[in-house]
Amino acid sequence: MITDVADAVNSIIRIVISFAPLGIFGLVVATFAQAGLETLKNYAHLLAVLVGTMLFVALVINPLIVAIVMRKNPYPLVLKCLRESGITAFFTRSSAANIPVNLDLAKRLGVNDTTANVAIPLGATINMAGAAVTITVLSLAAVHTLGIHVDAVTMVIFCIVSVLSACGASGVASGSLLLIPIACGLFGIPTEISMQVVAIGMVISVLQDSTETALNSSTDVLFTAAIDLSKK
Repeated sequence: MITDVADAVNSIIRIVISFAPLGIFGLVVATFAQAGLETLKNYAHLLAVLVGTMLFVALVINPLIVAIVMRKNPYPLVLKCLRESGITAFFTRSSAANIPVNLDLAKRLGVNDTTANVAIPLGATINMAGAAVTITVLSLAAVHTLGIHVDAVTMVIFCIVSVLSACGASGVASGSLLLIPIACGLFGIPTEISMQVVAIGMVISVLQDSTETALNSSTDVLFTAAIDLSKK
């Protein structure tokens, strides 16, 4: 009996998921019908903010953290991780699929096997810097568009909450977008509006999610190597 119910639920879920692209397409078409081609300019602007923020994290924030830990020039290690791990993750759009690449890179960097075998798979699950950027930027974009006032303290708290909630992002492509309705709900934004934000994220997800995954995965091996190598 329980097995039959579970099979029925799974069938319903598969049907709902199969119609999801049509629903997203409908939301996008409605947006274009109301706003016209000017919307493309806004999408490009939003994408530039997202990618620019992720690049800032990858090339400024991460090197700063690594420099504090290793006490030497971080950029050779940062750029090597971006080149050998980030590029692969950019095309696979999956941190889990990039685990073997990171383990191989960690081995060539001289990271202890025991440390790498624990830290890198764990990082692929909970280390979601790119997801935190996506959740924060898209949610605050919706807040700004709706004219909701957010003071500095609230914004800082929201960024911290986004970082923590990003740890629960699904391991599928564009998984971070599924957390946006929750983030928007913190500002009292209705579900139908937050789902439109998700639809916008789907439109730009080819570049957004690829860049996000590249940041997520390259950071896994970067921080693992920085901590382990600083002890030698």
